[in-house]
Amino acid sequence: LEQDSISLRDYSEVAAALSAISDGTSLLVDPARVTAGLLDNLGSGVKLLEGLNPTTLAKSQKSLADAEHIRQAMEQDGAALCEFFAWLESAWGRERITELTIDEHLTAARTRRPGYVSLSFNTIAAFNANGAMPHYHATEEEHAVIEGDGLLLIDSGGQYLGGTTDITRMVPVGTPSAEQKRDCTRVLKGVIALSRAQFPRGILSPLLDAIARAPIWAEGVDYGHGTGHGVGYFLNVHEGPQVIAYQAAPAPQTAMQPGMITSIEPGTYRPGRWGVRIENLAMNREAGTSEFGEFLKFETLTLCPIDSRCLEPSLLTQDEREWLNAYHAEVRRRLSPLLQGAALEWLNTRTATL
Repeated sequence: LEQDSISLRDYSEVAAALSAISDGTSLLVDPARVTAGLLDNLGSGVKLLEGLNPTTLAKSQKSLADAEHIRQAMEQDGAALCEFFAWLESAWGRERITELTIDEHLTAARTRRPGYVSLSFNTIAAFNANGAMPHYHATEEEHAVIEGDGLLLIDSGGQYLGGTTDITRMVPVGTPSAEQKRDCTRVLKGVIALSRAQFPRGILSPLLDAIARAPIWAEGVDYGHGTGHGVGYFLNVHEGPQVIAYQAAPAPQTAMQPGMITSIEPGTYRPGRWGVRIENLAMNREAGTSEFGEFLKFETLTLCPIDSRCLEPSLLTQDEREWLNAYHAEVRRRLSPLLQGAALEWLNTRTATL
């Protein structure tokens, strides 16, 4: 950093540093990221140029080398999840399991994997009615015991030296109801629809949102959050400039480019009853060029079975079944060498052909 004339300072020094900028100097400011109070430290003669931080787009486009490291991180994360889920299934009926227990054991499983550094965000383990709150967080004072019948939503992720992970899976507890299975299946249809999409290079990312929502809207259902957010490389788990959400402004900087990693996470939330969300991370890959220009497609990066016990298979089309079976075959191929014993047995069971 010093060789590139870049100096690092404590954030408490920012006011003094801004005050020291000479009149006549031009300063680039991203108005979406800087507060008015911070700019009050500038002298009246400093010229402000408003625009996007030039590093934002550069960070979002992962190189081929970055992508390979990320795939390896996804394999380690997937292996940790398999070990966790194998423990969870063996613990039903033998141990008292709460939303806090889930967090403890899942974090411990990740900690054992090579390259793991920390969580990428606080784990969300939400049972039944708690799952209807998209950003629910269990506390010592308020948390649910996981027992009876229903759905457990687990949204979690890790920071590895090779990349950042973020995944949501649904877990059947006891016997999920037919309505719960329909909700899970409908959400999965949204995941598959967007995961299979091919789209023009440079399309503004908010415009892709309707692809995931279409199978959900078709049943008169919707969800209140965006479908996808950008993900950094061992950086922020929420990182732009791209975002897949019809509520977001389709600004020029949201254009989809090769190497961008974005979450795909549609959902359904029934207040006071349960919530459903299924999430994978996907990377933009080149899909070829035609007379209409360059096209991109998604490579699904996340590697972990989607529990078919939460699904109503009769609601899936043949194409959707084939996508799920192909995804599970890839998960099994990539994770099997990293597992043994109960975790490997769990993986083989949960990736069986539908």
